[in-house]
Amino acid sequence: MRVHTRLLVTLATLTAASALVFAAEYKMTVSQDRLVNAMNEPQNWLLMNGDYGATRYSKLTRINRDNAKNLRMVWALALGGMQDVGQNGPENETNPLIDNGMMYTTDGWGTVYKIDATLGNYGKFLWTADPGVRHEGNAPRTRGIALWEDKVIANLPDGRVIAINRDDGEIIWDKRIAGKNEFGGQERFLTAPLVAEGKVLVQNGAGDGGTRGWVAALDVKTGEELWRFYTVPKPGEPGSETWKDDHNAWKTGGGGIWQTGSFDPVQKLYIVGTGNPYPIYDPQFRPGDNLYTNSVIAINVNTGKLAWHFQYTPNDSWDFDEVGVHMLYDVKIDGVMRKVVGHYARNGFFYTIDRTNGRFIKGEKYVNDLNWTKGLDPKTGKPVEYSPKLDIQIYNPEARALRGEGMKRACPTWHGGIAHQPLAYNPIKNIAYGVGTEGCFSQNGAAVVPLGPNGGVNMKASEPRKYSSDLYYGAVTAFDAVNHKVLSKVATDIEVRSGITATAGGLVFSALQDGWIVAYHDETLEELWRFNVGTPLKGAPVTYAVGPKQYLAVQSSGRHLHPVKYDNLQNSSYLFVFALD
Repeated sequence: MRVHTRLLVTLATLTAASALVFAAEYKMTVSQDRLVNAMNEPQNWLLMNGDYGATRYSKLTRINRDNAKNLRMVWALALGGMQDVGQNGPENETNPLIDNGMMYTTDGWGTVYKIDATLGNYGKFLWTADPGVRHEGNAPRTRGIALWEDKVIANLPDGRVIAINRDDGEIIWDKRIAGKNEFGGQERFLTAPLVAEGKVLVQNGAGDGGTRGWVAALDVKTGEELWRFYTVPKPGEPGSETWKDDHNAWKTGGGGIWQTGSFDPVQKLYIVGTGNPYPIYDPQFRPGDNLYTNSVIAINVNTGKLAWHFQYTPNDSWDFDEVGVHMLYDVKIDGVMRKVVGHYARNGFFYTIDRTNGRFIKGEKYVNDLNWTKGLDPKTGKPVEYSPKLDIQIYNPEARALRGEGMKRACPTWHGGIAHQPLAYNPIKNIAYGVGTEGCFSQNGAAVVPLGPNGGVNMKASEPRKYSSDLYYGAVTAFDAVNHKVLSKVATDIEVRSGITATAGGLVFSALQDGWIVAYHDETLEELWRFNVGTPLKGAPVTYAVGPKQYLAVQSSGRHLHPVKYDNLQNSSYLFVFALD
């Protein structure tokens, strides 16, 4: 990064030459060491989810419970990215990165911006890098960027990954990574990249499009692909025995990845959640547990080999993909300090898993309504009804619609509880925070027909799926990670698509699709402040500081139509920044 500093020099003994040294430009790159210790730079926000552990916790305290009511907007800046966005708007569920007052962000079409955020009452563009993504055949979508040394790394809606020079915005390398194999343009990047050990980690998220999910590692200096791990194994690979069909369902087996993973720098493990199997709602099309879908997987970043996995919902039929954030932290459970993965699962349970080996430690329901299972086995973490002897799991038959069966009601809804929305964790109070969707849905048992023995789905010959939703609303949840219970919860009128950030000032911040930015008490979730920016919000808030002043930044986006409870807001691509009076 290039920073221009102006120093007021009053020492008479300071020579002109030394004054030039103080006023000269200097560079500070984002090293591995800085990323490992990102939480110790609270003035900055160096990774999309706050730190390698994805805990989105800031040690800043200038904005706190006592003065949050005095927050006001201090500047706003219009970005691009709203061209050809369609009905649902761009899925730019992103937030800016900040390094010593320089802000970096992107829009739905992959244009990257560097902004001077040191000016106090306005933001100033320093450069704009447009990689030229074609709008035809692509959809505007991003969940962020990454910083590494003197580079900004971005993956694009058209399957390319690029590295940009942080000083001048010039593209250093440009590589096509997604869409090179048999799935072509069906593959999509739905996550921000993460850089660790000199490797750019990117992943295919288009599992629901009938592709196989994967994680790929690229050399950060050149963009050359180093390894690729598929979340659905091919025959002969470990886990392939859990695909027991006779028509090669694994070839289009799903397991897409929707959210950036976490990184354990001690074990060199990339820990990330995988999506549902495909086709989504007919488990009889793909008998077996369907590894490694609906799982958390740990991949060695140096070799690309699987270290361990844990599967949440084998043989899923409710779209309970576990693409959500997996937070890494240390916590004392039952009197023993453990290195864990904490996860708000889409199936309605909060899980604590040993991150050294993937073994289940504890699980507890966090959604209000859950009926697809009676609970979790305290030893294995599997649903209590799960049987390894069954090719088609039954679970609760009142909520499990198999082929030929009529409408059955299941909770939580297929959009919840918490999906890809960024989470937060307060390491001092041991509270995990999540935002998402509460509710239930009903569906029938519709049979999906294979194309033939070589894989694929014949959608024209398949039975139509019927479905409906009820009890549909948003929620903010605080979970006690030590005692494993819900500490507090508040409902919102509509689902929360953004994310949540916790601070040492006793606050958590989130944003809503109907334009509200909200500050809550971090223990009781009492609302302490809200401000409406008049446009849909799906980007999670971040906080940073310039000198002694703390700021809150939120990026706007398109809307999400599940369901529409407001229809009078216009999509926008804007950056809003707040501070105290």
